[in-house]
Amino acid sequence: MSKQLALEERFQARIDAEQKIEPKDWMPEDYRRTLIRQISQHAHSEVIGMLPEGNWITRAPSLRRKVALLAKIQDEAGHGLYLYSAAETLGISRVELYNELHAGKAKYSSIFNYPSLTWADMGAIGWLVDGAAIMNQVALCKCSYGPYARAMVRICKEESFHQRQGFEILLVLSQGTEAQRDMCQDAINRWWWPSMMMFGPNDSDSPHSAQSMKWKIKRYSNDTLRQRYVDMIAEQIKILNMTLPDPDLKWNEARGHYDFGPIDWEEFNNVLRGNGPCNRERLETRVKAWENGAWVREAAMAFAEKRTRI
Repeated sequence: MSKQLALEERFQARIDAEQKIEPKDWMPEDYRRTLIRQISQHAHSEVIGMLPEGNWITRAPSLRRKVALLAKIQDEAGHGLYLYSAAETLGISRVELYNELHAGKAKYSSIFNYPSLTWADMGAIGWLVDGAAIMNQVALCKCSYGPYARAMVRICKEESFHQRQGFEILLVLSQGTEAQRDMCQDAINRWWWPSMMMFGPNDSDSPHSAQSMKWKIKRYSNDTLRQRYVDMIAEQIKILNMTLPDPDLKWNEARGHYDFGPIDWEEFNNVLRGNGPCNRERLETRVKAWENGAWVREAAMAFAEKRTRI
């Protein structure tokens, strides 16, 4: 047996025994690359995800709503920080990750390339988008890579607040005027299918899922998580007295799950290719913020160097 093969077998044995892999432990290069790809995409999604919500800070309908929205956006910035820090433990710098994002080489969740048109979108994003994120992320708390798993524990606690906040926004609108109820339903209609796409392609079309599950980076398949999400939302929407925009949605007694209609994967792939409603806008905004913040980074570095000399 070669030394490389022996190392890989011992590594997999640790994974199978539910032992956490730490930064200084030996790991296959493909495992490291897979983690960098997944963690960086997750971090980029948190940062880009602030943009559709930031659009409504100045237009929130009350001071309470504004403060809550600011708190949520601040949380998401923190999530990005935790995740970039976790990625750095794998030997890649934060600047490298930023450069890949700004150059359009790195991916982030396609859902953040959709516009936030009304205040109800803040509710739909919190309830549907963050709800889908939680469904994905709770399992990541048991990820085989220690720094990623530990970062996810706090992130999931804060995401739970975000989901409740979003649902409460929609609940208030659903009990309001006819115009408010229409706004609520419209937001649900627009965000439902993109939120379903957040779990990634069907298992048969997902090139990374099987290996990620073997390494226990992922714990459940895309289709399994998507089904759990549908089952959850299909019950919660009854409280809102609203509907999901899927004529095929119905309870299947034999399966013990809700059936749902086909997902438009062509739309998903088109957005991933950069052709979504806000792809260019999101990236341009992020690059502009990075460039405009250069003086802050330079000042912070100069201060740190001065303190070191003292």
